[in-house]
Amino acid sequence: MKVPGIHSFDCTPAEAVRLQERLRQRVVTGGDPGTIRRIAGVDASYEKGENVIYAVVVVLSFPDLAIVERVWTRQETDFPYIPGLLTFREGPALVEAFEDVESDPDVVLFDGQGIAHPRALGIASHMGVILDRPTIGVAKKLLTGTAADPAERRGATSPIVRDGVTIGMAVRTKDRVRPVYVSVGHKIGLEAAVGIVLAADRGYRLPEPTRQAHLYANEVRRTGGRSRESLQTTLMQE
Repeated sequence: MKVPGIHSFDCTPAEAVRLQERLRQRVVTGGDPGTIRRIAGVDASYEKGENVIYAVVVVLSFPDLAIVERVWTRQETDFPYIPGLLTFREGPALVEAFEDVESDPDVVLFDGQGIAHPRALGIASHMGVILDRPTIGVAKKLLTGTAADPAERRGATSPIVRDGVTIGMAVRTKDRVRPVYVSVGHKIGLEAAVGIVLAADRGYRLPEPTRQAHLYANEVRRTGGRSRESLQTTLMQE
């Protein structure tokens, strides 16, 4: 898969913040991806106590959510863990993983924030600009803003608000289970993003693309990345 918007990740935290301020001007917060045939989930897992990252991309067919392709990569990072700067820690590995993707996802879901971020450029928005395609942030907790608890039924929502502006939506994906926090990544509107997250649900708290990415990231981390050929699975469905 071609990754058109790669930039250098070799920067200090202060330089990273300045780059975020520039890149957020390129984020498109509206649009609809149209007909979706493939949807991807992205996640990363770390070796305990080390700066070794296993980044994965899992592509599924849509709407049946069958796995089409799974890709992973392993990298070391020296960028520190700093809330709000996650992309600078995981981005290089994610770019490498996406370059190995052979299918072409129409929309990509990230385990993290989109514009619901202190500088409106969470990992879903940042990587959306790099990939130049529709992306959605599906986070397990809030990073900024506030949201009332949605009603307990599946599909209930409550806006995430910061300074009087709606920047995302708390979404109940399963009855009486904690919500996820959905925000626009890039090239998609909030209503469409919430609809896709709910349509990609299989009865778990996490939508299936990021759930499968989470499972696969843990799998490759547990094996220590041995035998890449045996772990990388392609089930291309045309």
